[in-house]
Amino acid sequence: MTESGFTIDVDQNQYLPEGGRDVSAIVTVTSAADATGFSGAGPAGGQTGSAEIIIIDCSGSMEYPHTKIAEARAATAAAIDVIRDGTWFAVIAGTNLAWPVFPADGSMAVADQGSRAAARQAVAGLRAGGGTAIGQWLGLARQTFSAYPASLRQAILLTDGKNQHETPEQLAAAISQCEGVFSCDCRGVGTDWEVSELRRISTALLGTVDIVPDPSGLAADFAAMMQTAMGKQVADVALRVWTPQSATVSFVKQVAPAVDDLTGRRASRNPQAGDYPTGAWGPGESRDYHVGVEVTPAGIGQEMLAARVSLVASSPAGDEILGQGLIRAIWTDDEALSTKLNQRVAHYTGQAELAEAIQEGLEARKQGDEETATAKLGRAVALAHQSGNEDTAKLLAKVVDVVDVDTGTVRLKKQVEDADEMALDTRSTKTVRARK
Repeated sequence: MTESGFTIDVDQNQYLPEGGRDVSAIVTVTSAADATGFSGAGPAGGQTGSAEIIIIDCSGSMEYPHTKIAEARAATAAAIDVIRDGTWFAVIAGTNLAWPVFPADGSMAVADQGSRAAARQAVAGLRAGGGTAIGQWLGLARQTFSAYPASLRQAILLTDGKNQHETPEQLAAAISQCEGVFSCDCRGVGTDWEVSELRRISTALLGTVDIVPDPSGLAADFAAMMQTAMGKQVADVALRVWTPQSATVSFVKQVAPAVDDLTGRRASRNPQAGDYPTGAWGPGESRDYHVGVEVTPAGIGQEMLAARVSLVASSPAGDEILGQGLIRAIWTDDEALSTKLNQRVAHYTGQAELAEAIQEGLEARKQGDEETATAKLGRAVALAHQSGNEDTAKLLAKVVDVVDVDTGTVRLKKQVEDADEMALDTRSTKTVRARK
């Protein structure tokens, strides 16, 4: 345990065959059950700690059925009730424009009994009408957050439709401007929204994405999301991977609780070190990362430090190392040592392949390529079975008829509910934890 309340554990097979170059490790980062921040960030709650914005789709389609906008109002009120005293908060409504619902002047209020009641009253007046331009919504959230010095900034975004009133380029630009400013959990209600669109937002902004098929499920989901947000204690920290001159980083992926490829998000610190974003942390939280390094081969019996992995908090006062782990390489001519599979590395390699197979299979099905869809979703069935990922296996069974689970022999179902297909897509990246 480090003084900061974080531990880093490294699980790997250190042994490489003669000429071997590829080193792979699972890095587990865990925050202490009583983690309450570090010198680089204020505690959650309090006026410099947390800030929350709820972004609600008020486009015309939210009126069909009428229960949708009513449930969205109820869900927003449920989330407001969970916001802890002392937290900055605001509510934004979105159509083809975005505007502040509470506070109406575009500022943020400090949560207490009175401000929560005023916010609920303002939300009760929301009506549906107009189009959908999600980039505008994100832009107003960014502008609002930027005026406040909170170290933990999180948004909840709800939509029921596709981003029809701005170009994909406009949305991409808006997302890019929000990166590093706040995190964002996205929810799609019903089945007329685009999974890839919300996934792009949640991935870039280090949040979650999920489907709420029936509007009646919104209030419980919103309250749970806000509860999780209120539990965050440590602001954005980065996974810093340093390699010697004889090694380079091949990839860095979060693999639990969900697959998220961070490789392309490296922020270079110097030629030998780069930072990968991890977002905010709550007490007792644990995540697994798969780190791949390519090394220059050395002689039999030689050992080298392939990488040093640190958890780093940056602040104006400088960087603070919250935890550290080492990835090693040893060359051997003992085949039994060099060919031994590390079970956790193998498990997560399979989980990443599972997510990919599902997404590619569903895309092929959408394009009418039944042969590819059957092959990919069949492979996913086999991988889900092998890894014990029962939740994903259940979701797959709603899209394919399983003939043989071991070989991944399946038949595409003729009739599939849109909600079942979208649930499989949105939850495809959720992994089952590998035992140590």
